[in-house]
This record gives sequence, structure tokens and C-alpha cells, in this order.
Amino acid sequence: MGAVLKDIYANRKLAVSFELFPPKSDAGVDGLFQHLDVLMAFQPDYVTCTYGAGGSTRARTLEVLEKILAKYPGVPVASHLTCVGATQDDLAAYVAQAVEIGVGNIVALRGDPPKGETEFQAVEGGLRYGSELVAFLRGIQPALGIAVGGYPETHIEAVSPEADLDFLKQKVDAGADAVITQLFYDNEDFLRWRDKCAAAGITVPIVPGMLPVISLGQVQRLTSMCGSKLPAKLLQRLEAQAGDEAGQLDVGAYHCARQVEELLDEGIPGVHFYVLNKSPSTSLVCRALGLQQR
Repeated sequence: MGAVLKDIYANRKLAVSFELFPPKSDAGVDGLFQHLDVLMAFQPDYVTCTYGAGGSTRARTLEVLEKILAKYPGVPVASHLTCVGATQDDLAAYVAQAVEIGVGNIVALRGDPPKGETEFQAVEGGLRYGSELVAFLRGIQPALGIAVGGYPETHIEAVSPEADLDFLKQKVDAGADAVITQLFYDNEDFLRWRDKCAAAGITVPIVPGMLPVISLGQVQRLTSMCGSKLPAKLLQRLEAQAGDEAGQLDVGAYHCARQVEELLDEGIPGVHFYVLNKSPSTSLVCRALGLQQR
């Protein structure tokens, strides 16, 4: 099963992790592993793979994780898991299959409403909240490592920052070992929110989720979807490189490396990179931070 999150964050000065998504084709899987070969030079402490709503990528997610376990022995893995379109029996069956192939950790999320729907609706026999999913996992597989999502700039569906923080506290109290944040580009947002988490009694590791900008268009799409904002200086630098793909990638890597460097001084327990199945931008950041020499 490999190391679980609680031990990973207890035993490392800085735990580094990479997040992948399951490609749709066999060719996509081959391409993913070409990039992953590059990223593995930075000695990640674990690797996660997302899980499609309603089980749409269930087989591919497990395929990717099984290949990682076989190709990179000793590297722990985590599967994402959502409540969307799944009964408790569905969830239990998936987790049993994941554990059987060696998955030791789950990133437990309520999940977004299916495309075309504006509100989350639990299926009959399913779960409604991320906290219920964490408690369910603790009940069926107590040894699993469990991470949950956190939102420094507040979840887009939350009625208020206070309500959002309360939901996070419920997930942690239900048994989560760590919190991985949504992407953000202004460290002050993260640090203010982290202080609020501490004041609310959230004591598990809070790990910043970082997405190095690849292009202005890409990051504008992503931030509009999740409610994050772009600092004016970053936006200006990206606009100055309009039409230059390499220039925008360099700007994004520079900003991300500076973010992580500042956060290291603030005592973060780890950093979780959303790599989008590519290696160039994250590799630039990791090299700048000297992570391959850890």
C-alpha cells in the first residue's frame, strides 16, 4: 500500500506531490508517462490521479495508478473520489479495487454537479457532502490516508467564507489527514485563510495546490471556473508576452517558484502541483527550487 498521507507529512520537511488526470486514450496514457518520467526526477512523495464524475474514468484512473505503482516502485499514490452519481455500494467497490492494486490514499471530494446541472444532487443511496464521504471511507478502510479540498478564496458555491470554513472543519473532524487547496496566485489569500483555519481548530497539514501558468488564456479559463483571481503584476507580465508561448510559460514558472519560495518561509508542510499531465512548467519550477537535490 505504501506510505499514507499522515506519515508522509509527519516525516518530511517538505512533501512534494503531483496531480494527474486520466487520459481518454491509450496514446494519451503513453504520452502522460513520458512526462511523468521527467517529473519523477524531482522525487515526489506521492502522486494523485483524478476521478471522473459518476465513475466515467474509473477504469482509466485505476489503470494509471497501477502503472505508476509498477513503473516507480515505492512511490505512494492517491486516487480522487467523488460522491457524484455514486451509491455507497459503488464507492465501496471502487475503494476495494483501488486498495487491492496498492492505492493507499484517497482525495475525498463531494464533486461538482454534472454538466448541465447547477446544483449537486445525491443519488439514492449516495452521499451528499464531502464530510460524509470522509466518514464513510474511515468506516470501510480505516488505514487509508485521506485528503480533502480547501478553498483559500472560498468555494464558488459557498454562501459565505465562514460557512465554507465550517464545511472544511467538518471534513477534517470526520477523519481527514490533510487539506490540499484549490489553486491560487496571491499568497496573502492563502496565509489569511490558513490563519482562519488555525483559529477554527483545524490542525492537520494544509498544503498549497499550485498550478504554474502555461498561458494567459488557460489561466483565465481556470480561474473563472474556480473563483480564483490573478494578481495585477502577474496579469501584466503575461499580457506583455502575448503571442509568445515560451515567454508566457516562463512568466508562469517564475511566479510559481516565487510563490513557493515565499510559502516555504511561512512553514508550509508540502506543495501539491497540478501538472495537467505535462512536465515543462512544473519542471522549471522544481529546478528553480532545487527539488531534485532534496
